[in-house]
Amino acid sequence: MHETRKAALKKLLEERRGLIDPTAHDLPPHTPGKKGRRAPGLSQQQVADLCNVSRNTYVNLESGNTVPDVGLLRRVATLLGLNEQEWIALCRYAGIGDPPGPLTPASGKELPAVWQKVVDDQGYPSYVTDASWDVIAYNKAFERLFPEGRIPWNTMRWMMLDPDGRSMLIDWHTAWAPLVLPQLRAALAARPGDETLQRLERDVLADPDCAPIYKAGGAYIHPDGDERPIRHAIEGPGWVTMCASQPLTGPGSRHITLIFYPGAQRTHTRTPVLRSR
Repeated sequence: MHETRKAALKKLLEERRGLIDPTAHDLPPHTPGKKGRRAPGLSQQQVADLCNVSRNTYVNLESGNTVPDVGLLRRVATLLGLNEQEWIALCRYAGIGDPPGPLTPASGKELPAVWQKVVDDQGYPSYVTDASWDVIAYNKAFERLFPEGRIPWNTMRWMMLDPDGRSMLIDWHTAWAPLVLPQLRAALAARPGDETLQRLERDVLADPDCAPIYKAGGAYIHPDGDERPIRHAIEGPGWVTMCASQPLTGPGSRHITLIFYPGAQRTHTRTPVLRSR
């Protein structure tokens, strides 16, 4: 591990355990050094005890001398009350890269309210879903896509299981389902305890059209840049180019903008890629 990354790891863990009151865990304040002064926060030994590992294991973690088990990192992060950004930093500093999933079930379920203004100010259909595909925000242009403005409360359920969704998504069996269902599998891999995703998977496996496609697998995890046929409630058949991004404060959430081109046949020019100069 690079020395600067080691230093960042040590600083993060030292600072965070220094903020935890040992008495909250029925432990006495620790007194390091010969003078016996009381030091703030938890000692390394106390963190090790509370995480059910040896002191040497925790010292090696804090010093960056080993690539730790993800389960231990999660226990340490929970004990020290890290937020999602600190959890990501901890995993990166510890040498495992981005975390395999969120720290808490609530992560990815809420976003700063300014995201509503972000979608409102766009001329194209635009919306935001949480990590379970529940809609958090949308604009009027998105509402116009649907008959009578009936916004689906969960876009994954609507796309895969709702008859209205299958009717609106042209060539559902070939252009949509094989590319959407792998995204559900990928989301569950990152959030296996998410009850909304679990229900979605159960219902998908119980559906005769979805089940074979879902079981076939696939490695598709996002729709960014895709072009797919769709039936606009007002403008009729057309194509959407999908622009996808993720709000950084909500791991697993999605901000989707749909650039709609009317016409049953794809006649627009594919947008070229962008690169820095």
